[in-house]
Amino acid sequence: MTVAFETALSDFASKLEAGLAVRLEPAPWPGELARPARLLAAMRHAVLAGGKRLRPFLLSEIARLLNPDLTVEALMPAAAAVECLHCYSLVHDDLPAMDDDTLRRGRPTVHVAYDEATAILAGDALLTLAFDLLADSACHANPAVRAALVLDLARAGGLGGMVGGQMLDLAAEGRFGEGATPDEADIRKLQAMKTGALIRAATVMGARLGGATEDEVRRFARFGEILGLAFQLADDLLDVTATQSEMGKAVAKDAAHGKGTLVARLGIDAVRAELERLVAEATDLLTPWGARSETLAAAARFVAERRR
Repeated sequence: MTVAFETALSDFASKLEAGLAVRLEPAPWPGELARPARLLAAMRHAVLAGGKRLRPFLLSEIARLLNPDLTVEALMPAAAAVECLHCYSLVHDDLPAMDDDTLRRGRPTVHVAYDEATAILAGDALLTLAFDLLADSACHANPAVRAALVLDLARAGGLGGMVGGQMLDLAAEGRFGEGATPDEADIRKLQAMKTGALIRAATVMGARLGGATEDEVRRFARFGEILGLAFQLADDLLDVTATQSEMGKAVAKDAAHGKGTLVARLGIDAVRAELERLVAEATDLLTPWGARSETLAAAARFVAERRR
């Protein structure tokens, strides 16, 4: 990573952390009756634990590339919504019935720090909060834009996206009886749904918030698809090459669970070569914006070259 990119990502993460904290304060919002303390604490544990904040960062950078008058603060409701949905997915993925992880971002997972029932409810509440934030007029003055954002996130997070991808992932472990070993196409589809769909949604939502043309929306949708694939490929590499202390979570899980990955199927060298190709394609998509898109090009390199 370049120093400029590291600074931009860190500064944004700090602002997002503060924005998320404000949205997870004890005082009820209009229409709410009360915010149970234990549930709120578990939600804060899940959300205010650091992390890369990559998805909302992409949303913000794309929106401000297309409309430089936008501020991070103006984009905060949508950025926070994306992160809330992402964090909900992590809480549920870590549950004993799913991946059964005890460590996340270097801290105990929510069901370990609290209990399983509280973790389920915390995930439910974060998922609901994401759409609360998008539907509110503070997100965007135009209700048609808000509706489009809600649809983008719902389609990415649900049956045909992230949740469906998690189901395919469980099936690939043999949870539901013997089945065919996933081939390369199956693995790519699973990863595009489980990991890529939310990254793609973040880039599309950023484009909409920036007032993109339909051609620009399509261009940034492809940019998001590429980054989603690169993110998962890099994650699979790290699962076999990194240590638990570097990652802040358990490693070598894929082999232990019998999961098929492109690293296992293609080999480390082939995956690294594909990552280089994906970065080049992502960078080419940014050509119309020239030097102004360097932060986004650096984000693509970061996704492919990250070490944790």
